[in-house]
Amino acid sequence: MTDTDAAHEADATREASVSDQVSPSGPPAPDVDEPVGVPTMFDVARRAGVSHQTVSRVLNDLTGVAASTRLRVEQAIAELNYTPSPTARAMARRRSGLIGLIQAGRPDYGPSNAALGFNEAARDAGYTVSQVSMRSLDASSLTQAVHRLALQRAEAIVLISGEREGVEVLRGIDAGVPLVAVASEDEPGMHRVSMDQYQGAVRATEHLIGLGHQEIRHVAGPADSMDAAERLRGWADAMRAHGLDPREPAEGDWLAASGYALGRELADDATVTAVFVGNDQMSIGLLHACREAGVRVPEDLSVIGFDDIPEAAYFAPPLTTMRQDFEGLGRDIMATVLDVLRDEPSAPDRTARVPELVVRASTAPRG
Repeated sequence: MTDTDAAHEADATREASVSDQVSPSGPPAPDVDEPVGVPTMFDVARRAGVSHQTVSRVLNDLTGVAASTRLRVEQAIAELNYTPSPTARAMARRRSGLIGLIQAGRPDYGPSNAALGFNEAARDAGYTVSQVSMRSLDASSLTQAVHRLALQRAEAIVLISGEREGVEVLRGIDAGVPLVAVASEDEPGMHRVSMDQYQGAVRATEHLIGLGHQEIRHVAGPADSMDAAERLRGWADAMRAHGLDPREPAEGDWLAASGYALGRELADDATVTAVFVGNDQMSIGLLHACREAGVRVPEDLSVIGFDDIPEAAYFAPPLTTMRQDFEGLGRDIMATVLDVLRDEPSAPDRTARVPELVVRASTAPRG
């Protein structure tokens, strides 16, 4: 759909049914709350009854917006006397061939390989990637990074970070360009990509249940991680679906040291026959703690991890785990970016890729 031909006016009805979420009765009533202070792109979006990404497309004179929708946005801009931010004004009206990538958090195997897959897919599509990496995520640094990339005329900006705060900050930035985030939790109004962490955790738990285990504990990742929250939710729901009681999970920090500390505690609980560990790194520490305590894996305790890092096949014993296709995730991110740039209102979420169960020697039927 484009807005260059008056005949495409009929497509406005279709557009109203997708991401802009416009009521059948038309744009919002005139009594919409007036913005406090300087109006932003989000105020314009609310007034016009569209997404802020659509406002961005109108401001940058891009295709993919119906003529009637463009008119509503232009009217809202005039009514609010909105002036684009310096970042938005810096955006050229022609292709730059540049995509911005922000990788925030520890350079763990998963995010790093997703970034590599994204870079390869971007090159294949004829784009250059300008990448910003930050070990710790804070609102100020993330906002500055987004604006720096936009000032470089990035056509879209991607965030790879498992921390919930990053997506929350991104949602509130008036960047003037489409934003895409890796987010395993639902984020209304955001273009998002992820693997289905919830279903992966369900499958991991059901593997243990299928082996006859009933007392299955979970070593979760940090509370601020969206992936950790989804894996915890999948474990708990799978347990309840089979009439089992999910006991209070133990919380680690993704690192082997936390898995070791929590493994020492679990080794003292003879009632536990299986454990679903939130990632493979923590599984390393847990297996080491079991060996020290004389707990045999899998004879006394079955252990399943998550990610399938390259070393998982060489643990002692080799680790049963859920394999994530991180390179495929990177390609999904770039495919979503291309969809957004071609026709933002119809760009789909790519969130249905489910991790694959890889059975090795660390799980066995309950003795």
